[in-house]
Amino acid sequence: MQIRPLHDRILAKRLAHEDKTSGGLFIPDTAKEKPLEAEVIAVGNGKVLENGSLRALEVKAGDKVLIGKYSGSEIKIDGEEHIILREDDILAVLEK
Repeated sequence: MQIRPLHDRILAKRLAHEDKTSGGLFIPDTAKEKPLEAEVIAVGNGKVLENGSLRALEVKAGDKVLIGKYSGSEIKIDGEEHIILREDDILAVLEK
């Protein structure tokens, strides 16, 4: 299924976290927190400004980003967990 976000919304997939600590202890599923890192899958056309013009988004598909802990709406696409959020909910772009 193809999804195209509207306006300034972004479709992202959370990246998997480690299952064990640096000391070698395994973390049970009940103690895990949602990862804050995500990969951008698709982006909308841009944000509509008050004067009616369109501002392009700063992120693009394939970017790795940091997102807020409780931001966005979680959805399932073809059995996989994704999140739809606004560009304002992205905290940073991870660069290598």
